[in-house]
Amino acid sequence: MCGIIGIIGKGEAAPLLIEGLRRLEYRGYDSAGIATLVDGRLERRRAEGKLANLETSLKASPLGGVIGIGHTRWATHGRPTENNAHPHATERVAVVHNGIIENFQFLRETLEEQGHSFSTETDSEVIVHLVTGYLDEGLSPSAATAKTLKKLEGAFALALVFAGEEGLIIAARRGSPLAIGFGDGEMYVGSDSLALAPLTQEICYLDEGDWAEIRVDGATVFDADDKPVERPVSKTAHSGAAAGKGNFPHFMLKEIFEQPGVIGDTLHSFVNPLTRSIELPDLAIDWMEVPAITLVACGTSSYAAMVAAYWFEEIARLPVRVELASEFRYRQPCLPKGGIALFVSQSGETADTLAAMRFAREQGQRVVALVNVRESSMAREADLVLVTQAGPEIGVASTKAFTTQLTVLACLALAAARARGAIDQTREAALSKALMEVPARAAEVLNHDERLRDIALDLVQTPDVLYLGRGTGYPIALEGALKLKEISYIHAEGYAAGEMKHGPIALVDDGVPVIVIAPSDRLFEKTVSNTQEVVARGGKVIFLSDPPGVARLNKDTITSVELPQVDPFVAPILYAIPVQLLAYHTAVAKGTDVDQPRNLAKSVTVE
Repeated sequence: MCGIIGIIGKGEAAPLLIEGLRRLEYRGYDSAGIATLVDGRLERRRAEGKLANLETSLKASPLGGVIGIGHTRWATHGRPTENNAHPHATERVAVVHNGIIENFQFLRETLEEQGHSFSTETDSEVIVHLVTGYLDEGLSPSAATAKTLKKLEGAFALALVFAGEEGLIIAARRGSPLAIGFGDGEMYVGSDSLALAPLTQEICYLDEGDWAEIRVDGATVFDADDKPVERPVSKTAHSGAAAGKGNFPHFMLKEIFEQPGVIGDTLHSFVNPLTRSIELPDLAIDWMEVPAITLVACGTSSYAAMVAAYWFEEIARLPVRVELASEFRYRQPCLPKGGIALFVSQSGETADTLAAMRFAREQGQRVVALVNVRESSMAREADLVLVTQAGPEIGVASTKAFTTQLTVLACLALAAARARGAIDQTREAALSKALMEVPARAAEVLNHDERLRDIALDLVQTPDVLYLGRGTGYPIALEGALKLKEISYIHAEGYAAGEMKHGPIALVDDGVPVIVIAPSDRLFEKTVSNTQEVVARGGKVIFLSDPPGVARLNKDTITSVELPQVDPFVAPILYAIPVQLLAYHTAVAKGTDVDQPRNLAKSVTVE
């Protein structure tokens, strides 16, 4: 989960940049760097590995200047080298970047034809070349940046500094968070308010699509149409916890809105955007020799495992079994010789899952842990570790941890499919491209927040809610029901849509909301048929689909939410977001404790 810090100060910027990056270390990173203006020139120091290496470089070759930007980076692909570390720069501009530029390959090829020379394989480098090209045409830094932003597709947060501009940082966000801090004759920008907490109590959060000119005496914010706008400046406490919530009323909502950014950060760990292929350099698995894979998890993580089972079997043609960790070892299951057992946990400390992992090891399985905490017990005990880049998740009900788990599992399924010869390079590239587009599509889903809040108001008084889905939509239905139960305390159940007529349809009447997960996939017509059965019995249908899907049903008989049309492969990642928002807004309307619901703990460390 990459981190950004920027400073226009009174004294030397470099020490403050290092301190800001230190407060972002919790996100995880494999390289770091800073850039400052020294006598109007851009100067950089970058280093592979931890901040201590960057500090060593700065001791050997100090950086002056009162303005600068810094970055902690997870490698997008290949080795986390100094050359690939941020900031990226030309002689005229330097940038630090979180997120994914989806169309970077096209932009890079176009720029190379124009004579630009690239020194890295990163998607981020196209930004500085685009801006430089516009500066060379005579545009101002602000105009050059505004024009560049319109060329970029994807989700990102950016901070740029310019040669000869001693008092200017330009910041921009689309689908990835960014905050501006106001000081006494100093200004700051950060991807995480935790980085700004010791520097300022006055923070402004950029809205989706905003960009800003930050100068020593303040900031001018523009919207996506380049029109000046006012964004509220709020006072925050210095504590990390207080600053961490930002302008959001709850950590859960903040973490829901962080998903475009953290999904992008997670993808950066696994997808090579140049080749559109999955790269897992530390995962030494001979997939052709794997007879089967066992996925084990609890709660929300178990639903991520259920989605992954569809992916592994359909795309990689690899047999899968999904197990609840709390039941797994008590059945004394027979596990295949040479099999892989993959354990999914946000904390990496879940007692049932950890015990199940130890049982699987005793049974001769190769153990893989998928966690959000690299230093956790599960990570330490596993043969192989896969790490999500969700960052700390404070809300008890998991949101961004779930979608980043899905992201990693999708990458793993693609890698297995390629290695097993189940898909060709063209298909892998198409599915990888669909994955790379998820952060931007997730940002689009978040635009439906108000619509989902209005729908949630109708759920507050209902005693029961049903969720339906087919294929990978079925686990999302289960997850939606769990979220509603967890934080609103409303009874909810998720069902495979085809099972409705085998009993649950008896529950349907004109007082029962039925939430249907229905992307336009090969099972869509069957889902429509099940939905019409509900409508015929007076059920209040809330239909989550894409534009073609919504158009298929009579809008007079359903409440619908149009989500982006995407490849069915990535649909479960996106459809998780609206069910999270429905649960959140229902709970808020009921007045429950959203971040710390009754009887629940974030990490279940006892059986």
